Order: sequence, then structure tokens, then C-alpha cells
Amino acid sequence: MKVSDVMTQTPATTTPGASLEEAANIMIRMRVSGLPVVDATGAVIGMLTEGDVLRRVELGTAGRRPGWLASFLAPGRLAHDYVRTHGRTVGEVMTSSVVSIAPDAPLSEVVALMEAQQIKRLPVLKKGQLIGIISRSDLLRALTQLLAASRHVVATSDAEIRRRVLAEIDKHPWAPRVNIDATVKDGVVELRGAVSDDQERVGLRVIAENTPGVKGVHDRLIWVEPMSGTVIEAPRD
Repeated sequence: MKVSDVMTQTPATTTPGASLEEAANIMIRMRVSGLPVVDATGAVIGMLTEGDVLRRVELGTAGRRPGWLASFLAPGRLAHDYVRTHGRTVGEVMTSSVVSIAPDAPLSEVVALMEAQQIKRLPVLKKGQLIGIISRSDLLRALTQLLAASRHVVATSDAEIRRRVLAEIDKHPWAPRVNIDATVKDGVVELRGAVSDDQERVGLRVIAENTPGVKGVHDRLIWVEPMSGTVIEAPRD
């Protein structure tokens, strides 16, 4: 999937000259946690997010005033902090460095940017113009749709389900394929064999659960603790 498949089109925006109160009311009314800031040409010049207003003098969260020495050493930085905690317009408070993404970018790039930049949303730009926004909630919405669609699969034979389960296990280096077998009856997978880590057990169950056509999974795996050799039976279904 790509950005344009899941993004929110025609997102709510604000302008640098708008009051902070006006922008906050838009965010509350639209139930969003961030707004792209656009200039008169429609170009994105900043982002206003909930994080930009965490420290405000009105809330009593601005922090303590610095001592005289700090003021002498870094007046520009202190002036910037003062504007962020006392400014009344969007342009004074917004984050000016905008991280954006193209509509044809894969979702893996979206996640990588969000994690690297520690942000929750990305404006989507095409030829420099805002055409949408993609947020974590858009990714969550897409996930729920895909999960719902995965429940409606064409029925397949038990033999084919078993083949798919074992083939998927073969793909993963953490999965002890040589020690694992699966049987399938009426779409219900039974896993047998030994694992050396309980997380392997969980991973194998997830492989089976995600295989098209599977109606249920019975865990009959044995966990052999590698240090002591203790054998722990699978919990009964």
C-alpha cells in the first residue's frame, strides 16, 4: 500500500497569522492532534501540534525562569523558548521544520519517518502543494480494514493449509522448523514439536493464525528450557 491509499484528503489547515485559540478550536472540533500551517499560496510552512503547546504560561507548565548567567550565555535560545510559551499566533508557536512525504511513497517509508523524527503525522505534498495528511490514526484505520478483510477468505483444503503453515515457518530463521510439525483438520491447526524459547511458541501460533483458511490453532508445543533442560508442556486450550 502507498500513502495515497490511506491518507486523509483535504485536511484541516491553519495559517501563521491565525490566533492560537482559533487553531486550537479547529483541532478540538475536527478531533485532530495537528494542523499543517499554509501560506497564501497554499505552501506548507509549518506544523502546529499538541506538542507545540505543552509548555504554556497559561497552564503553569512553562517551567522556571533561567538564572541571570543562563540569560547571558544563550539569550537567543531563551527568547525562542519565551515565544513558544507566551506567543499568541500560530506562526509564533508552530514547528517550522516540516517533514513531508509524497503520495506514492510506501507505508514503510511513512513509519520509518515517524519513528526517526518522533512525529505522529506527515503532510502529503505533490509538486509542493498539500493534497492530504497521513497520521498514525490513518495507519490504524487501514490496519483494521485489512484485518477485517483477512477474515473473509476462500475456503481451502486442510492439506493446502498445512503446506502454507510449514512454508511460512521455513521463511523465518527464528522458527525451529526441524523440530516442528503441523496437522490440520477442518481448518484447525495443531502445532507439535519442541521450542527453546516461549516467544518461539507465540511466533509459531501467530504464523498459523495468519494463514488463510485457518479457523483455530491448538498449541501442543513443548518448551525445553535450554539451561536446565526443564520440559514445560503447552497450556491446554
